[in-house]
Amino acid sequence: MTAERDEGPQEPGAGTEHDDSLLTSRAAEGDEEAFEALVRRHGPGLLRLATQFLGNKSEAEDAVQDAFVNAWRKLPEFRGDAGFGTWMHRIVTNRCLNTLRARRPVTDIDVLPEQAAPEHQSSPERAAESQAAVHALGKAMALLSPEQRACWILREIETMPYEKIAETVGISQEAVRARVFRARRCLTEAMDAWR
Repeated sequence: MTAERDEGPQEPGAGTEHDDSLLTSRAAEGDEEAFEALVRRHGPGLLRLATQFLGNKSEAEDAVQDAFVNAWRKLPEFRGDAGFGTWMHRIVTNRCLNTLRARRPVTDIDVLPEQAAPEHQSSPERAAESQAAVHALGKAMALLSPEQRACWILREIETMPYEKIAETVGISQEAVRARVFRARRCLTEAMDAWR
């Protein structure tokens, strides 16, 4: 008797590196089904990342779609120095940074997750205060440079290690640490009234 294997979607990095390598090789040879499998595996996480960067789901969807189209075209040139997921994170991050540099950063407050208040605290006053705090955070995020925002999101929201952020953004670890530090300081100062 053999155990059935769960073929459901797997999180990138959860034992999928070998599978990604095989799928990437097949996709580079023109196998569309292999590329579709990579899109299904990495697409949701990349969309979440792009939405956090851009604050607009429609723009995020466009950025991720453009990134996958670009990746499909350049796949035969992919050397595999980094994993497919890391490569796609870099493409999406760069596309989002270019979008942010082209416009003043804006955060849609509906994109930021809001913590549910416990039953005893869900008064209209608490709800209004919570909404105001989310709005203030969105305004504070807009004060960050696109580079600071990228490093802060990858570190604080995506919980990437500094080494991976440096690889994704294409800068040194020291530069990543400096940008995260400046972003934290800026956000702390901007949100000081909410402590």
